[in-house]
Amino acid sequence: MAKLFGTDGIRGLANQDPVTPETGLRLGRAIVCFCKERGNNLGIVIGRDTRKSGRMLEYSVISGIISAGGNSLQAGVVPTPAVAYLTKKLAAGAGIVISASHNPHEYNGFKIFTNEGYKPFDNLELRIEALMLSPDNLSFSQKRSADLGSVEVLNKAVEEYVSFLRNTFPKKISLKGVKVVLDCANGATYQAGPALFTMLDADTQALFVHPDGKNINQDCGSEHPEALKQKVLETGADIGLAFDGDGDRLTAVDERGNVLTGDQILTICAKMLKKQGRLKENLVVSTVMSNMGFRVALKDLDIKQISTPVGDRHVVEEMKARHAVLGGENSGHIIFLNHHTTGDGLLSALQLLFAIKDLEQPISKLSDLMTVFPQTLINVPVKIKPDISRVPELIRIIKKVEKELGEKGRVLVRYSGTEPLCRVMVEGEKKEEIEAYANEIGQVVRSKLAHSNSSDSSVG
Repeated sequence: MAKLFGTDGIRGLANQDPVTPETGLRLGRAIVCFCKERGNNLGIVIGRDTRKSGRMLEYSVISGIISAGGNSLQAGVVPTPAVAYLTKKLAAGAGIVISASHNPHEYNGFKIFTNEGYKPFDNLELRIEALMLSPDNLSFSQKRSADLGSVEVLNKAVEEYVSFLRNTFPKKISLKGVKVVLDCANGATYQAGPALFTMLDADTQALFVHPDGKNINQDCGSEHPEALKQKVLETGADIGLAFDGDGDRLTAVDERGNVLTGDQILTICAKMLKKQGRLKENLVVSTVMSNMGFRVALKDLDIKQISTPVGDRHVVEEMKARHAVLGGENSGHIIFLNHHTTGDGLLSALQLLFAIKDLEQPISKLSDLMTVFPQTLINVPVKIKPDISRVPELIRIIKKVEKELGEKGRVLVRYSGTEPLCRVMVEGEKKEEIEAYANEIGQVVRSKLAHSNSSDSSVG
């Protein structure tokens, strides 16, 4: 069982365990040691988002890298997928991102990329964690002054990343006259987003591009598209595109102000790729959190679909194993493996615009390809996280609800990989009904898991 890593790296409140300078120092040392074990280059790309705590953690990671004899390649404020791209392009040994994605500014964390630009799969992640927690971690950095590493600033990191993205968009397709509103979440896309769409000649208006260290994701970004919706309607824009704090998620708003889910974006892109004969294996990979309507839509399009556990790295792992090129999560992490190694909000936005052009329909019409089943998701704070199968009361209520829903709904209960929460999701045909079911399950979760000193023998 991992002690530090959750669903997507290490995450928590900044300057509190485990997101501390001490952890950053250990991580820097461990990554250099990891690269030495694998015979990788000892250059490590580091990027961050706009959080106030970012520099503190960045400096600690750099100190760990240098003290262990590695070389820090500082990309500065760049989207998470930019670090993946630069790591692979520069043949670096690994990449480290300092970010807490869509979470408020008080949070921060560490994400890792391998030398190939992928998030590490479980075996590699466990090895990095073991190196971080090893009692010998300090000895990784006991170098003589002459053997210390160095720091190089990548002054053109944003420009190189934007150029890479530009080259993924067909040159024969023009965005001239297309009215686009961007919501950059006061986060890592605040420079790259406007630069990219301006380069493509889109009529671009960018919101939330003035980060101050505390306003990242604050009433903006992929999780809060209300202001974006309003601006799209006010300006008569063709589309609104919102990114999260580190730029690996996309939320889209159509010209009528309706918000599209990640599943709807995946459906549209799947239809485009199939039409073009580029949907390898006629397959889309998603997670267990995908809406039931997504599976129905792909079936109607005669496209195969398989599910993985939550987390885009699990999606990527399955895509690689099955030679698929399209996959993602309903949250807006979308992966185009024919272009990039990880989820990328800006790349996803370009592919969505390509689909609109290629399929010759407005986004509001294309969103009708998928009917979103009513879904309720509640997050219940918990103190303990026992295996759900070892909580009999919880299993009983889940089975009861599943029986009553039959084939017209489903239940998914899982723990958050980054927060002390149990997520209860119920889908079905009637909104009021599934809300009642979700609350019923949530009450059992609260009674059994909300107290760390629970004496109930059934929770072991």
